Parts: sequence; C-alpha cells; structure tokens
Amino acid sequence: MSYMGLDVGQTGCKAVIFDQEGNKRSQSYREYKTLIPAEGWAEIDSDEVRNSCLSVMKEAQSACPEDPVDGLSISSMGEAFTPVAGDGSCLGNAMIASDTRAQEIAEVWSHRFGVDKLYQLTGHTAHPMFSLFKLLWFRDTMPDAWNKAVKFLCFEDFLQHVLGLQPHIAWSLAGRTMMFNVKSHGWDPEILDAVGIDPQQLAIPTPSGEKVGSIQKDVAESLGFSRGAIVTAGGHDQPMGALGAGVINPGMAMYATGTSECITPAFQEPVMSEALMQNNLCTYDYTIPGMYTTVSFSLTGGNILRWFRDEWGRMELLEAKRQGTDAYTLLLSQIGSSPSGLLVLPYFTPSGTPYFETELPGAIFGLRLSTKREQVLRALLEGVAFEMRLNMDILNRSGIHIKELRPIGGGAKSSVWVQLKADVLNTPMTTVQVTEAASLAGAMLACSAQTGEPVQSIVKRWVKTGDVIEPNRENAEFYGEQFDRYKKLYPSLKNMMRGGS
Repeated sequence: MSYMGLDVGQTGCKAVIFDQEGNKRSQSYREYKTLIPAEGWAEIDSDEVRNSCLSVMKEAQSACPEDPVDGLSISSMGEAFTPVAGDGSCLGNAMIASDTRAQEIAEVWSHRFGVDKLYQLTGHTAHPMFSLFKLLWFRDTMPDAWNKAVKFLCFEDFLQHVLGLQPHIAWSLAGRTMMFNVKSHGWDPEILDAVGIDPQQLAIPTPSGEKVGSIQKDVAESLGFSRGAIVTAGGHDQPMGALGAGVINPGMAMYATGTSECITPAFQEPVMSEALMQNNLCTYDYTIPGMYTTVSFSLTGGNILRWFRDEWGRMELLEAKRQGTDAYTLLLSQIGSSPSGLLVLPYFTPSGTPYFETELPGAIFGLRLSTKREQVLRALLEGVAFEMRLNMDILNRSGIHIKELRPIGGGAKSSVWVQLKADVLNTPMTTVQVTEAASLAGAMLACSAQTGEPVQSIVKRWVKTGDVIEPNRENAEFYGEQFDRYKKLYPSLKNMMRGGS
C-alpha cells in the first residue's frame, strides 16, 4: 500500500509517494511561472497549476506502477483562490500571497467591519494577502466574472474538484481566507454577507485527516492509482509542513525555507492576545484537530537567494551547468562560518509578520570597498533569520515558547545555511530525513484516514530525525548584540523614508 502527498506551492507543485512505513518511493516536480502584469500584482495561472499537478501525480505513480496509490492528501499554499464557472472552467488567475493590489481595500473594509471583531472571529489581522480582500477586489473590479463564478476555491479544494470530488477545505487552509470562524469552525455568516458570497460557493470546511471522498474510477485509472483511492483533507502548507517535520507537541516548531520563510509551532489552546494581534501574528487550526498554530513569516526567504543567484551568480550558474550540480550549493559553499558584519533589512518583498510592511524597501548597511560578494550573500541570509528571530521574540513574550526548531524545505538541505539560522536564532535545529515535509504530512493523513491509526502514532513511526545542529556559542553571542541593532532598523528607516526627523 502507498500514499501520496501533493504539495501545491506558489512557484511549483510536487507529488511524493510513500509506502506504509513512510519510506519515500518516488517524487515528481513541476515549476510554473509567477505572472506580474502590474506593480503590486502577483498571479499564477490556475489552468497551468491544474495541469502541472495532474502531471506530477501521474509521473510519480509511473515510477512505481506495481504499487498504486491508495490515498491522497493535498497541502496547499494559502490565500490564493480560483473563480470557477458553472462549466468548471477558470475565470481568472489566482492572486498569490505577495499580491498587494487590495491594500487600500484591506485598510478601509477592515476598519468599517471592525478590526478587533475581525481578529476575534478569524484569528487574523487584515492584510491584502488574504482571500477576503482579494475577493472584494475581484468583485469590484471584475463584476462580469464575479457574476459568472459559481465557486471560489483555494488550491486544495480546486484540485479535489478537478479529481471529480465535492470540494472540501481543511480548517487550516480555510483559516487563511479570513472568512472562516476559528472558534465555530465554519464560514462566518457575517463576513460572507458583507462580501456577498453564499456559503454554497465555497468548499465544505473539514478537519485535517478526514476522508472527503474517493477518486472517480476513470480519473484514478488515468493517474495509475488504485480503484477507490481515497482523498483526505490536508491543509495549509505551513502547518502541513510542521506535521511532516514531526511537530506534535508544544515547544516544537517547524522552520520552513521555500520562496518565503515560516516558523510554525503547535500549541494546545488558541492564543488571541493583544500582543499577537498588534504584531499581526495569527491563531488558527493546526493539522491535528484540537490543536492550534500560528505562522510567523517573512515573504522574503529563499527568493532572496534566487535573486542573488540570478543577478550576481552568473559564474556559479555556468559552473553548475558544467559540473551538472546546483548553483545554490556553489554559492552557499562560499559564505563561510563567521558573521558577515553587515546588517540587512530583508524587505525585498512585502515584509510579512510582524509589521505587514508593503512599502518600505530592503536595505544593506555596513558596506565598504573591502566588502566581499560572499559577505553580502551571507548578510542577506542573516537578515531574513533576524526577522524570524524578531517573530520568535514576540511569540515567547506571548507564552508560545519554542525550544526546538525543525528545518524543512530547500534551505534545510544546506548544513551551512541551517547552522547560520541556529546561530542567529540561538536555538537548536533538529534535522529530519525527509525535507519534503508537507508531502509527507499529506501521505500520513491519508494513511491515518484509511487505516484508522492516529496520525500522531504515524508521525512517531514515519518522521525520522537526523543531526541536531547546536548554535555556535561565539557566533550566537555576536548575533545577540547584532539583534539589538537590528530591532532599531525598521522604525528608524520607516521614520526616515516617510519624512520624519
């Protein structure tokens, strides 16, 4: 028996198959383009995402045809939605998290509705990334398409629709729409009424791990899956990744490095404090029903390494092609083990938590003629890590204490990068063998739904840990001093750029 986790991200999708003991059998990946038709816009083509997902599912299965997939669960990026017409066609591209076109709508609408009330209902503070404000923009700007839409689906439920199922959306993903009541675990009628959406136009909210249906026979055969293969509710990719990293107890958190960077802990009771609200740190459902999570994140993450590679790493791109290796590995091998001595405000995109800053750009401080290229690269990565330390500091003051981080994603494959993070955050990093953690979580949830074994039990069997990367004491002391300076960067630059004295 085997189980597949499909992870649908902002820049690509990945299907990974695991056997019933959690051993990886095969995987397939497809990248798709981010479309930027105007300043502040960021979209992906939902048709391309659908086709890419079907391709990777089929390719992963074709690598082990003797063991057809028995269960599937989907991990999805948050916020992005697809308007779907009555004939099943897409009525527009999906606006991803970094799309800020609804900035003004988010500010005006949330104050009219009630900022505090909105937070108490949804566990989130207003930001143009959330589906709620993107939907309002879509309604007001594209009324013809709005009127034709019979469904508004996030990518987990959109792909269930593609597979012929009635769409269900996991509680954690529904929470990222800002239309979901995190206390009643249903679509909030007051918010839907204010937007003008009927709950029938949305997927059915479902706890992670619950079976939502079986794939239609012809679709299952086209993918190579077993007849009657089930689909299980998955969730938002960050708590899915945390589950796949083995985060099942308070005090643990996942540290994901993908396009963006996220720290996702698990805790027993919802925390909706003034401190969290003021710092835009949400509270919503975890992938284990009855537990909760928050997401502290920087929208500038691994994309800053990609930018450096594309703009300043031409030599490494050529050398990687010649050697048949990876340019990122070549670049990271050059950054050394000592602090850069520079300070970077990593707002190369909108900032994420805690500030939700959309206008102030990034900055690099401390440059001299003696500064080396590799110092700049290390400083960029340090800046992102400092931003995550800022978030951890706020969580700690709010009673959410993180003693162990589990790195996942592309960045987790670099021991140099993981050590840098351990040093900046002064927190041990426990590595895991399977860094495709969101896909692993999907497979574990599908296995749990089919076999009846609690997912926590499966996590203990399937998630295999590796080395524990302890902070370098000397580096950690230096970064502690740098962090005091880092905390002053944002307010000082904000004041300067906006005409303060």
